[in-house]
Amino acid sequence: MDVLYLIVGVGLVLGVMVLIHEWGHFVAARLCGVRVDVFSIGFGPRLFGWKKGPTDYRVSALPLGGYVRMAGQDLSEVDAGEKPPTGAPDELMSQPRWQRALISFAGPAVNLIFPVFLLTGLFTMVGVPYPAYLDAPVHVTGLPANSETSPSPSPLKPGDTVLSINGVATPSWEKALLALKQAAPGATIKMEVDDSGVRRTVEVPVKEQTDANSILGYAPIRPIIDQVAPGTPAERAGLREGDEITAVNGKKIEYWEQFREATQSSNGQSMTLEVVRKGQSTHLTVTPKKDAAETGQNTYQIGVLPRDESAYKHVSFSESLRFAFTGTVDTIERTMDVVGKLFSGRVSIKQLQGPVGISHMAGQAVRRGPMDVIFLMVLISVNLGILNLLPIPILDGGNILLLAIEGVMRRDLSLSFKERFVQVGLVFLLVIFAVVMYNDILRRISSHS
Repeated sequence: MDVLYLIVGVGLVLGVMVLIHEWGHFVAARLCGVRVDVFSIGFGPRLFGWKKGPTDYRVSALPLGGYVRMAGQDLSEVDAGEKPPTGAPDELMSQPRWQRALISFAGPAVNLIFPVFLLTGLFTMVGVPYPAYLDAPVHVTGLPANSETSPSPSPLKPGDTVLSINGVATPSWEKALLALKQAAPGATIKMEVDDSGVRRTVEVPVKEQTDANSILGYAPIRPIIDQVAPGTPAERAGLREGDEITAVNGKKIEYWEQFREATQSSNGQSMTLEVVRKGQSTHLTVTPKKDAAETGQNTYQIGVLPRDESAYKHVSFSESLRFAFTGTVDTIERTMDVVGKLFSGRVSIKQLQGPVGISHMAGQAVRRGPMDVIFLMVLISVNLGILNLLPIPILDGGNILLLAIEGVMRRDLSLSFKERFVQVGLVFLLVIFAVVMYNDILRRISSHS
């Protein structure tokens, strides 16, 4: 069954995203009057396909990407084939440079735009997902340790139920968090709370950086593991998806923030976890380490994420479009931030997932359900778009860079220079690919050992 999930996941996630990318190049080429000889999903020998008009639509043997071979491509390009340009009007090299740059840009652009359409459809049909606990009333179950010992501890205490905030009666977690977020530093938030039938009014001063947990207590998110990152302390300790953490070093755990707090304050010392798995209790030992997930965060982690218990808010089409656009932009910004940190060395290259890791993620997404598949498709599409726009030889961004240089010089660069340029890019990408694949395999070996 896992193999079936893997095959379906790779087809849905990687196959569709590559198809979308190459479709962008194809449409732009046709709009610019360029003949397309081959539209291929995958590289290498042709497995099967069909021919319509001048274009051979095919699936090739190596499912590691795809390409669109246009008539009269520059011979320096990897997928150009062996036929040199003849000067025919429907060839790529016969078009102005700005059109050739537009054709190169179209593939990544479609990858960046596609998530907006995908998410808009999802939000229109299903609704916009949000944490289900935000609808619940604010009942203080426990406060972080630093709140109880700080010079200005929270005026709330375990057992309190918040009845109103700034005059808003029966506030939910969503309204309470919004009130804290919108309050200006130096302002005071008034709350009416109920403590076992006794009502009292408390005032909360808003500081420059107000942590909602330190005032309202732990968010009611159950300590159930949803994802275990490969090659992390959690995986080596034997933790699995669906495990519920009930105690750390003998101390009872009820909410995820308690578990995160215990992990971050561990100072790297081993922790004994009491875990409920499929109704059976077991004990595991895990040793947190700094930045276990290799995301650049200098805190002790073990490499797990909590289960997201979501609710869905039905919205209009226009609101769906707005949420989809905002979500896509946020994903683009986060991806660009990671890329920047990779080049600056603040994030390790070990964080990158290669074909093995992406295939594993795709298989997991299919097993979890359509929502996870769609959100993974959004993430992969955005990554493809941004990475292909990097000014690296052999990528679309590298081709755009060459065209820009030629535009400034007002002449074509020599074929030998462009060939060297592409060769450098090819070697660079092969080295990156080899390192990522090596890390992928190490993570898989570590997860099975």
